[in-house]
Amino acid sequence: MSPTETAESTKREIEVQVPAEEVTRETDALIQKYQKLARIPGFRAGHVPASIIRQRFKQDIQNDVVDALVPKYFRKETERLGLVPVSQPRVTDLHVHEGEGLHFKASFEVMPEVKVEGYKELRAEHPAVNVTEPEVEDQLKALQESKATYSPVEGRGLQDGDFAQVSLDGTPKEEDANTKPVHMDDVLVEIGGKNTMPEFTENLSGANPGDERTFDVHYPDDFSDERLRGKTFAYKVKVNAIKQKSLPELNDDFAKEVGDFKTLDEVKQRIREGMEHDRKHEAEREAKDKLLAELIRRNEFEVPEALVEHQVDIRLERGLRALAAQGMSQEHMKKMDFGRLRAGQREQAVQEVKASLLLEKIADTENIQVGDEEINQEVEALAKQTNQAADDIRARLTKDGALDRIRNRIRNEKALDFLYRQSA
Repeated sequence: MSPTETAESTKREIEVQVPAEEVTRETDALIQKYQKLARIPGFRAGHVPASIIRQRFKQDIQNDVVDALVPKYFRKETERLGLVPVSQPRVTDLHVHEGEGLHFKASFEVMPEVKVEGYKELRAEHPAVNVTEPEVEDQLKALQESKATYSPVEGRGLQDGDFAQVSLDGTPKEEDANTKPVHMDDVLVEIGGKNTMPEFTENLSGANPGDERTFDVHYPDDFSDERLRGKTFAYKVKVNAIKQKSLPELNDDFAKEVGDFKTLDEVKQRIREGMEHDRKHEAEREAKDKLLAELIRRNEFEVPEALVEHQVDIRLERGLRALAAQGMSQEHMKKMDFGRLRAGQREQAVQEVKASLLLEKIADTENIQVGDEEINQEVEALAKQTNQAADDIRARLTKDGALDRIRNRIRNEKALDFLYRQSA
């Protein structure tokens, strides 16, 4: 029977009729199976009459018939019609009677027909990347700061420019279940430093090792740490030591210390190249994002809900992993409003699914392929990252179907690279 096409181009409904003889054949096979396994008082194992089995396990057998035949004949009918489902079917109007066959309807989603047009006319900015000498010097100073040493100071109290080596406990003054106390055993506080809260400088100036200070600190609404932003904490701080910072001289000896360099100019050149690479990468990423947005705008089409929901799952999983890496507890995650979170991810998920389908179509049109060597590089990188054997990684990825997903991802990336290169 031909599929019914609803108003939405990705939704289909088909009616399936399973022949009566097939239902009978499956029923008889199940009865034989039940005869071998059934334990009924008054009958020896394996010798229960079929009539008793049919009567005693009628509903169970019917359920098993449905479980066996519905997926099988749904698959056969979609293959006959040339349809490729991308969602699990929703089965309705199910009727099954021995001797009369099995009938059901199935609603499901299929891939839309994607026609990509105008992609060769897309244009994107390819701005020149420029790194100034002062920017290189700032990065060099940051590298110098990372190599600083701290020596103890004795015989006087803390003053501007010193570093207080302290242990501290901070308690939020407002009642807020999401705001946790702060505890640090060994932290350096720069007295008078530009990034030091003024209250720490005011209350620790003049203190000696062994002294304790208690004071409140109010963090501004735009404070860099979101956990402290806009909050007031009561601190108890103990000064353990006074340190002075010493910076290494910026010369060729410094260059040899920080890496495989002979001169300071080589360090500067490496810094410049790194900054140019990062800026070029960022500019390219922004340009590609704009290209994809314009590509989607020019080629509107409906996407299957199943693909959107899957992409929402991926985005949520990625976000939760990031929150866990930042220290959020499982208990706190469980309290999150996942309905609201899913709704918030939906619009971006739709755009990502559309972009993926359009890039796949461009890759088909432009005959963009992914070689085995490219897959091998991905597998080797993953093996190195996880400290596992490449063959083990490959076997697992193949079994899970992830190898094909990696191939598709690389292919889409190559299609996007093609778009970017021809957009100049």
